[in-house]
Amino acid sequence: MARPHENHREDVAGRANVEDTPELLAYYDDLDRFGAGALWTVANKIEPWEPKSTSVPMLWRYNDLRGHVLRSVDLVTPEKAGRRVIYLRNPGRDDVAAAVGWLYSGLQVMHPGEAASAHRHSASAVRFILEGAGAYTVVDGHKMTLGRNDFVLTPNGTWHEHAVAADGSPSIWQDCLDIPFVNAMEANFYEVHPDLSQGVAYTVDDMTKTWGNAGLTPSTQWSKPYSPMFKYEWEPTYEALCRYAACTEGSPFDGVLMEYVNPATNGPVMRTMGASMQMLRPGEATKAHRHTGSYLYTVAKGSGYSIINGKRFDWTERDIFCVPSWAWHEHANASTTEDACLFCLSDIPVMRALGLYREQAFGDNGGHQPIL
Repeated sequence: MARPHENHREDVAGRANVEDTPELLAYYDDLDRFGAGALWTVANKIEPWEPKSTSVPMLWRYNDLRGHVLRSVDLVTPEKAGRRVIYLRNPGRDDVAAAVGWLYSGLQVMHPGEAASAHRHSASAVRFILEGAGAYTVVDGHKMTLGRNDFVLTPNGTWHEHAVAADGSPSIWQDCLDIPFVNAMEANFYEVHPDLSQGVAYTVDDMTKTWGNAGLTPSTQWSKPYSPMFKYEWEPTYEALCRYAACTEGSPFDGVLMEYVNPATNGPVMRTMGASMQMLRPGEATKAHRHTGSYLYTVAKGSGYSIINGKRFDWTERDIFCVPSWAWHEHANASTTEDACLFCLSDIPVMRALGLYREQAFGDNGGHQPIL
């Protein structure tokens, strides 16, 4: 039986607008038998006037999820689960298990004394630490201790494993990976370490101590395509934001924003994912804009709200929300006395590398969206 035929017509000069006729429908059936089709029937669909994301704006409230994340400890072990993670679903991206666009995200939990086996994969990964003490990760023999709001890299192809020291406390962090993107490229590999663990070959936190000194780089050569600074600590990040806030008006769209960079190149931390931290000063409300690329925000400090495509989302510390590609968005700090900080992971390095990045300001209503 022939498949139902698509015909996406538009009565606009330069766009496909071919009427179906019995002769054409029979012709399409003939093409279908040979695994082919007529471009003019789908051209307007596959080449839209502007990006049309299937992702929908979402807000995942940490207080709603935390109890369920902790409950997984009683239900599955790290050995059985591989990684004990509750992933974030976007109803528009269920087919690829993405939180937004081509980005995957989830909440991983480990109890004191637990360790997950070492592995590596083609996908790149980052961790943003939400709570707990005593957690650590080992990446290619480099051990890093983890504190709240620290940002950690596990680049593609690196052996990595996670654990919580016996004298630590239950720890939860946000995992973010480009798994959907790598799968779309049909290039994903996964490998378990033959010993299920790797030795620590360097001084603890050596990469941050070596590469995390403002204005200074070591004589050590680094030629890999990802940042050698596997851990970006919260305290110096927040201190840098405060210093920058004291001498700038900031962006009308993002407040006081600073990007995490590869200290060896001053480029993004990884080739497929970029990260930033932004501060909204007390009472600050940004103007709306939109851009290509998918954004996943985690509230590191404070509370406020964002308006995404005309819908308001109220957030507080540790909540996570997403902004799909080409969606209007603006942010506001709800406090008149305390600042708010948003960690953001995005696929902007891909957009920029491929020449696909585009940005547009909201031109009406003083730059603010009407709430629908």
